[in-house]
Amino acid sequence: MSVGIIILVIAVLAALGYVLGRQRALSLSAASGKKLHSLPGYYGQTVALFVAVPAFLILIAWLFIQPIIIETRVNGMIPDSVIPDGGARSLVVSDVRRIAGGLDAVLARNAMSESALEDGSVDFSTVRAQLAEVGVALGSDVAPEVFQAAKSYRQDQNLGQIMMTVVVLAVAIALGAWSYIRVHPDLRARNISESFIKSLLIGSSMVAILTTVGIVFSLVFETINFFKLYPASEFFFSTTWNPQFRGGSELGILPLLWGTLYVSFIALLVAVPIGLMIAIYLAEYAGKSLRSFAKPAIEVLAGIPTIVYGLFALITVGPFLRDYLAQPLGLGNSSSSVLTAGLVMGIMIIPFVSSLSDDIINAVPQSLRDGSYGLGATQSETIKQVILPAALPGIVGAILLAASRAIGETMIVVLGAGAAARLDLNPFEAMTTVTVKIVGQLTGDTEFASPETLVAFALGLTLFVFTLGLNVLALYIVRKYREQYE
Repeated sequence: MSVGIIILVIAVLAALGYVLGRQRALSLSAASGKKLHSLPGYYGQTVALFVAVPAFLILIAWLFIQPIIIETRVNGMIPDSVIPDGGARSLVVSDVRRIAGGLDAVLARNAMSESALEDGSVDFSTVRAQLAEVGVALGSDVAPEVFQAAKSYRQDQNLGQIMMTVVVLAVAIALGAWSYIRVHPDLRARNISESFIKSLLIGSSMVAILTTVGIVFSLVFETINFFKLYPASEFFFSTTWNPQFRGGSELGILPLLWGTLYVSFIALLVAVPIGLMIAIYLAEYAGKSLRSFAKPAIEVLAGIPTIVYGLFALITVGPFLRDYLAQPLGLGNSSSSVLTAGLVMGIMIIPFVSSLSDDIINAVPQSLRDGSYGLGATQSETIKQVILPAALPGIVGAILLAASRAIGETMIVVLGAGAAARLDLNPFEAMTTVTVKIVGQLTGDTEFASPETLVAFALGLTLFVFTLGLNVLALYIVRKYREQYE
């Protein structure tokens, strides 16, 4: 039974438990003449929650643990002799998974019987031909031991699927029946239901925290492995980025950090003034009809895919800057440049600044405006001396969000700024950013055992620490000025 069907069955059982629990509470109350402690719906909710919640938790845990157990077992079945020279065991395990999926497709086409596959009555060459027919092309270096491991992998998966179905549905039915029997007029069903809901809310609030912790730990562990293979001093202080997967790499982060900061600075130089002026106009000057049209129209910019912005930078903005600025001034001949990516990225993040700043300015109490007008200040003076200082903490947050968006952008940089890692002040030169190189180092078949691959985690951790520092700085500014204007 597939996971989707299991979820559907659990949902049906929970709905049935709700109906039966509610009816039982009402019937027992009528028969005994006792008043129910809680509303009838709470009794139904109690039965439904006991049916669904434990079953879903077991299902999630099973889906997480089962692949780890199976792959550990299958990995032990692969002898070192079948690992290609210079290859990686993880690539062989990937072949095992691919072959196991192909065997399911072969059996689904009735090209081979289950019994023939299990008892080994068909030779490996026949299986290879059948797999090729379903789109699983195997190289000549795939050993029969890998095929045997794939069969074991498939058997363990099928057995685990059956056991998961039985255990999950048994738990749902058993706990549902137990909670149904416990229903009586004196049962504090509302307390039980609300405790479940409270636990659900706590768990939901922990998702973001646990996700952040998991990301940080994964980055830290892989970064430690990287620094065991490559000196940290060269990584942080070298001005050369030249990864060579065959050895002799120079992996200095400084050119990448410079490109990231340069592109982001130009983007913010475009987005912040324009976004703030848009926000001030829409909040303080524009009429309702113009505001109702202009604000959604501006926010459309945030919904455009970044690949479209990248193509716009590559085809339109880059050639324009090259032909009318860079070449006449003798500053460059390439359409890929920091200025190209920065301008287009600035256009993309304008809505982040304008929309949030507009909402923040509108949240400033009208009493501050009235007091300023009462003292004889003009509208522009009120905006400069009252509204903007009062809204400054929120505006800083909007700018920070825009900066984070600019720092993490990849596609616009790839198409607009190129992939050259260099330290240069010329905005018409091609450069690159940290995020672009993270993607580049992890593209293709990679084995996380070389510094050229593990460097992506060191880059990611460095970028995380950098953005965390920006957040701390912004939080300090927000708190300082919030105390002043509250």
